[in-house]
Amino acid sequence: MLYFASGMTKELSTEEQFAMLFAHIGYLQSEIDRLNERLAKYESPKNSKNSSKPPSSDFPKQQKTQSLRESSGKKPGGQSGHEGTTLKMVSTPDIIEDHIPFYCTCCGDDLSSEPGLFSGRRQVIDIPPIIPIVTEHQLFDKLCKCGHMNKASYPMGVTAPVSYGENVQALIAYFSTRQLIPIKRTSEIFTDVFAIPISTGGIDYILNKVKSKAAATYESIRQSVLKNKVIGADETGVNINGKNNWAWTFQNDKATFIAIHPNRGYAAIEHIMPEGFQNNILVTDCWASYFKTDALSHQLCTAHLLRELKYLKEIYKKSTWAERMSLLIVNALALRKTDYVTKASVDEVLRSFTDLINEQISSIFKEVIPFQRRMVKYSDFVFNFLQYEDVPPDNNGSERAIRNFKTKLKISGLFRSDEGAERFAVIRSIIDTAIKNNRNPLHITRLIAQCNVATE
Repeated sequence: MLYFASGMTKELSTEEQFAMLFAHIGYLQSEIDRLNERLAKYESPKNSKNSSKPPSSDFPKQQKTQSLRESSGKKPGGQSGHEGTTLKMVSTPDIIEDHIPFYCTCCGDDLSSEPGLFSGRRQVIDIPPIIPIVTEHQLFDKLCKCGHMNKASYPMGVTAPVSYGENVQALIAYFSTRQLIPIKRTSEIFTDVFAIPISTGGIDYILNKVKSKAAATYESIRQSVLKNKVIGADETGVNINGKNNWAWTFQNDKATFIAIHPNRGYAAIEHIMPEGFQNNILVTDCWASYFKTDALSHQLCTAHLLRELKYLKEIYKKSTWAERMSLLIVNALALRKTDYVTKASVDEVLRSFTDLINEQISSIFKEVIPFQRRMVKYSDFVFNFLQYEDVPPDNNGSERAIRNFKTKLKISGLFRSDEGAERFAVIRSIIDTAIKNNRNPLHITRLIAQCNVATE
């Protein structure tokens, strides 16, 4: 075999030929591995089902992928033995209409004097025609015998010649913040359904008024969240007049607090919760800003971890590391649901976890290595849910709280102003807190509207 270099010809020995061939084979193998890795990303791209990416980033007409939920083996729909629900009759109807025959349909004889025998009943539930009620407040003065003229005053809250009442204010807040109806559609609903024409500017003014009245309750919710040992936190982007801001939520089982901030970093957390979290365990994803806080401890969201591991299993089918880590987390979640969470069982999970994060992983599995390093960095915060009974294993509650902003943006496109986004955060915090405590959200917005002194 001849080797040509720099215009010179050299005959290679057999050993040199083998060395060159092996080097070339190694190069070709590395190229094959690189191309296979790139191809795997196209065959199993990251999406909302296998990573922390939001659903809005999914490609159109994407093929359906499996969720983390395993098949139960049951048929879809109601299961055998499930008690269904149906319309039920009320015991005291508002109106009773008697339907009695007055003549015989066979011979035509008069039956008006014959006693009727009850044979059945049916009820129809309906809504009466909606007619607005206008209350006029008139003032009268009275002169006392002593000569003093006593002047009457308007009820508290009646400050303008014509204004909208508490029920109108409550419905507008409910439609906009709970049902996520845009302002223009809300205006149409009040015109078409309630026969109360309200301009979009009027609705905007009422929403600001309700937000002002809700300020004290909003702050009390924030304090309530801080008093809880476990706090779930999350954040999402919010488009405000074309500029990206962030909606932050801090919540627990009984309260949800949502706030708007232009920053996604630690400065936002410090501004929203200046007291810090010295007495709280934060349940979050791996966003670094949360770990800059002085929290008592942390719990990583296992749902996020399992979605990432699912993606790693899809693109690196030759690696078993992601599969084994995923199985360990799933088994730990199953253990949490049993009555056998003992120190020995927890220690066994932690030992297996330590072995996995210390295991040597081949460099060809490039995206598995950063995940493993992250698990090493946050190793103290993966299985806290096994050691603290009141710590949840996932951050689903925070994701549910923050999802309403995305739904609102999908409907309306964006918030027109900082004030609009802030009032949505304030009123939505109160509504979500009401729902968590089994309270009617419309009733709660009515209570807010009844506050006569607005907090500036």
